[in-house]
This record gives sequence, C-alpha cells and structure tokens, in this order.
Amino acid sequence: MSSNPLRHALSRMGGRDPHEKHRTATPLELFFDLTFVIAFGVAGSQFAHAVAEAHFWPGLLAFSFAMFAVIWAWINFTWFASAYDTDDWVFRVVTMVQMVGVLILAMGIEPMFHSIIEGRHVDNVTIVLGYIIMRVALIFQWLRAARQDPERRETCLRYAKYVAIVQIGWVVVLLVDASVLTTFLVATPLFIMEMAAPYFAEREIRTPWHAHHIAERYGLLAIIALGECLIGAIETLRAIVATHQWSVDAALVGLSGTGLAFAMWWIYFILPSGPALHVQRHRSWVFGYGHMPVFAAIAATGAGLHVAAYFIDHEAHIPAAAAVASIALPIILFKISLTTLYSIMLGLEREHLVSSALVVLGLAGSIALAAAGASVPVCMLEMMLVLGLSIAYDERRGHKGRAAALRRLENAAG
Repeated sequence: MSSNPLRHALSRMGGRDPHEKHRTATPLELFFDLTFVIAFGVAGSQFAHAVAEAHFWPGLLAFSFAMFAVIWAWINFTWFASAYDTDDWVFRVVTMVQMVGVLILAMGIEPMFHSIIEGRHVDNVTIVLGYIIMRVALIFQWLRAARQDPERRETCLRYAKYVAIVQIGWVVVLLVDASVLTTFLVATPLFIMEMAAPYFAEREIRTPWHAHHIAERYGLLAIIALGECLIGAIETLRAIVATHQWSVDAALVGLSGTGLAFAMWWIYFILPSGPALHVQRHRSWVFGYGHMPVFAAIAATGAGLHVAAYFIDHEAHIPAAAAVASIALPIILFKISLTTLYSIMLGLEREHLVSSALVVLGLAGSIALAAAGASVPVCMLEMMLVLGLSIAYDERRGHKGRAAALRRLENAAG
C-alpha cells in the first residue's frame, strides 16, 4: 500500500500482511462488486422466466453455468486482491478492465440461456469474451506480483500459467459447434481445472491472503445476492397489488418475502467465518468453494420469488406447488450448504444438524401445503416462520456450541 493515502502512486506489489489489523474491504472492492449486482440480476431473471415457462431442467443447467462463471470471476479477483491489493493507479486501472469484463459476461448470460433452452449449441461467445478480458487483466496482475514478490515468485507464475491454459481451453470449447450435452461434457474437465488451479499453484508457498478480509468480502457478496431476493419480493407484492389491490395476501407476501431475505441474512452470518478461517488457513479451499452453492442458492431464491410473481400474474405455465418449490428448494440448498460449511469449519454439532434437518422438513412442507391447495402467500409465510423458529432456537441454545467450537480451534492453533 502507498504510504500516502491521498495519492495513488505506483507501489511495490510485495504481498499484504495476512495479520494486518483492521483490514476491511476497500471502496474499489465495493465498486467492483456492483458489477455482480447486474450479473446476478440477469441470471436470476432469466432463470425465473425459464421456470415459469416450464423449462426447469434446461433453465437450471443454464443458471448453473451462469452462476459458476459469475462467482468464479468474483473469487479470482477477491483472493488475489486480499493478498496483493496495492491500491495504486495501476491496480485501480487493471481492476476497471476486469469490471468491463464482468459487464460483458453479464451481457452474454441471456443469449446463453436462450441457446440452451432452445436445445442448440451453447452460445457462450460473449461470456468467453468477457472472461478473456478479465483473464488478461488477472494474468497481468499475477505477473506483476511474481516480479515484485520474490518470495512467492513461483506461486504467482504458476497462477498466471494455469489461468492462461484454462482460458485457452475455454476458447477451444467455444470453437466446437456441438450439442448442449457434448459442449458440457467437453467443458467438465475445464471446470475441474479451474477449481484445482489454486491447490496446485499454492502447494509449496501460499499467497498472503487475510482471513477476516476474505470473510468480510464473502459476506458482502452474500448481501448483494440477497438484494435479488428483496427485488423478487417486491415483484411478487406488485403482482398481487396489481391484480387484487391491497389485501391480506398482499400483506402476507410483503411480510414473507422481506422476512425470508432477512432470515437468510441472519442465518448466513451465524457462522463466525473470520475467526474460524483465521485459525484454519488450510480450510481456505473448502471455505472459498463451499460458498459457491450458497451464493447460487441465494440468487435462485430471488428467481423463485420472481416465479411467484409470474404465477400470481397468471403468466406462469406451472402449478402452485411448482411455484412454491421454486422458492423452497433454493432455500433448502442454502441451508444444507451452510450446514455443511459450518460442520467443516467448526466441527459436527448434533443440535445444529437436528435443527437444520427440521428446517429442511419444514420448508419441504410448504410444497406439500401448496399441493394440498394452500395459496402461495400462505406457503411463503410458512417458510418464513420455519426460518424464524430456527433463528430463535439458535439464539436460545445454538450459540453455546459455536462458542465452544471456536475455543477448541483457537486452543488447537495455540
């Protein structure tokens, strides 16, 4: 970092202190994250439209592809910035280039959805173009770090090499004019290589990322994704008011939609990510990748609330149970993913597992209620109450096991 915070002169990229006090997200990182608001929004709206049109499986495939592309782009930047953010003018300009790449990627999500739903080859030309721009910028950053951080030179060079190789692979896949199934079979090794690259790059010397900073960054992206849930809740409320004016159902949707987003926020931050990751730096791979289904589930919940709006507007070609399932199933995935991550980071706790199982059963019950004839607003209220009860239980008893687990980890780390 520059010694003069009022001037962004060129600084040596020698690696940040992983134990730096009061390390927080920078304004540039927050600005960078705004591009992902757009990406999450486009992916969620396209998925909602596909589900409402009864194209669930191709829609899910396209949504999964989009979520991997979006979240992986964010992960690449976030872990590098945690280790090597200099906040000088070069770092800022290169980050702007990466932001342009994210916006281009977001533009490619809609044509990719259409191509998969229509059963043609996967149209990911624009997405790959966005990735090329982001990857060229990221390779430049890794090469700069390799030159200015001699201690981790080989690690940085391996990152630059692996990023370049995988990106070449995506360009090759782009040139293959094949069916959707063939395209994904060819792309599967590239997904694996993407996720394996950090493990092999850091097998000898690790980059100096900051645990509390990483935890904060992941929390901020969760909040951004939850914003899509609030937008979905407003869309559902608007649909009811437009059709039936203000009514009890409208009040239930407004309360439940907001309550679901708020409950997911509360549940996400139950895990003390910063302290747990700080004393278990070897869990970085699990922590980083374990959040991918969490973020995707949050975005899918927002899409599900959009589906509810389509259903209430009589624009959906699915039954009420399917509309409710489009909300309940992503929340179930969210809860299961977080419980798994919690158990890995803090250890297995019987009470936490039992509580999570009851939440899953309660959420599944909302789908059964819809199939039995309950209205969508009532089913949304039931889901909110289930999450609310789990939060109340955690505030009453769950925190004790969490505190004990953290003490054990801190004692083991010395």
